[in-house]
Amino acid sequence: MTKPDRSTGERRVALARVCGRARTALGRKREAGSAMVEFVFLSVVLMVPIFYLVMMLARLQAGAYAVTGAAREAGRAYVTALDAGQAPGRAQAAAQVAFEDQGFSGNGSITLSCDGSPCLRRDGRVEVTAVVGVPLPFVPSAFAAVVPLTVPVSATHVASVDRFGSR
Repeated sequence: MTKPDRSTGERRVALARVCGRARTALGRKREAGSAMVEFVFLSVVLMVPIFYLVMMLARLQAGAYAVTGAAREAGRAYVTALDAGQAPGRAQAAAQVAFEDQGFSGNGSITLSCDGSPCLRRDGRVEVTAVVGVPLPFVPSAFAAVVPLTVPVSATHVASVDRFGSR
């Protein structure tokens, strides 16, 4: 007995099934490992900016701590001075210690203003403003015309001279 002839339509269906299986098998082989490559690429693309953002925010927070501490300690050092001649030096030294604690040595500055004269009179008020420029990490100076290289951070503190103290 001979095999019956297949019609043209049946041949096409059989050929499509064989070709479909071959394409699926070849496609799987071609894509093997591509998920790992995509994962590594996307993780690098996403993690580098997130890491930079965290570093930048950490430095800005350190700057905020530095100016807050410098203003507060400079005000305390100023109003507890025994005479007006040593008060500004004490305030500068206290502020410098606070700036150095957060890694901003030489970057910070303070300004002092009094509400009357003399500054150390009873119940007098001394306003201290501390300012520091926080440098952005890994920004080369060649980009100075395009982006700022530092972010200014400032804090103000008002310290009162003791009402009942003797001067």
